[in-house]
Amino acid sequence: MSYAAAAAKGPKQTDEEKRAPSPPEVEHTDASTSSLIDVDSDSVHTVPSDFSSQPVQTSTQADRIEQEALAAEARAKQEVEKASKEFSKAAKDAKAKAKKGLSSYEKNADNPVVLGNTVAVVALSAGLGFGAYRKYAAGELTWKVVGAWTGLVGLFAVGDYYLSSYFVKKYPTKK
Repeated sequence: MSYAAAAAKGPKQTDEEKRAPSPPEVEHTDASTSSLIDVDSDSVHTVPSDFSSQPVQTSTQADRIEQEALAAEARAKQEVEKASKEFSKAAKDAKAKAKKGLSSYEKNADNPVVLGNTVAVVALSAGLGFGAYRKYAAGELTWKVVGAWTGLVGLFAVGDYYLSSYFVKKYPTKK
């Protein structure tokens, strides 16, 4: 038997029982805050009644907040310097690597294996792009079609790898 079924069989609640209890209320008086004492100062002073709502209540707090801000600023400067050094090193490494790759391509520009791979990649890209646009324009481009063509590209890549490996033995690349 469910709880709802069991509750339906019992006696009905009165309107008072159905009503939620009223939330507790706090009585607010300004009399208790009119004589707060600032214990950080040399002598005793009274403070205004809105003292507790002020963000900084004592000079000690103000000094601490200022010191924390200075420390955070110093840490941020150190992190910026560290990141800029790492970035400049990474940029130099990437530039050197790109230069090395470009010079390697320039050295092997007349190699039939490199030329054949370049022509094959350009032709495959153009063919796939044109075919995909035709399928899209006809409304026939689906994820199934994209997956099938992706599989064919992978098959082409494997075949190109083995064919290029064979021809590199006949026509070695320049280092």
